[in-house]
Amino acid sequence: MAISREDLLKIAHLARIELSEEELNLLSGQFADIVDFIDKLKRLDISGVKPMSHVLDIKDIFRPDTAKDCLSQEAALKNAPESSRGHFRVPKVIE
Repeated sequence: MAISREDLLKIAHLARIELSEEELNLLSGQFADIVDFIDKLKRLDISGVKPMSHVLDIKDIFRPDTAKDCLSQEAALKNAPESSRGHFRVPKVIE
């Protein structure tokens, strides 16, 4: 299944990336390969496969909850580029 140029441009816009003409051509083929692979997976008979959340069995995943010494506030802020009133100071990221 071919992915249209408009679809690629929309995906690039949503991802906030700019693509050159060469990159658009390259991604067009890669997206088509991905969609073809998904179509192949859809055709597989999985009626006998039991649903699972992990491919490996998870056993004994719990450990005893024991209190340990934690990092002091001063030690945590020691290598911070900036701190303010006992907290990390970071640049504003909201537009």
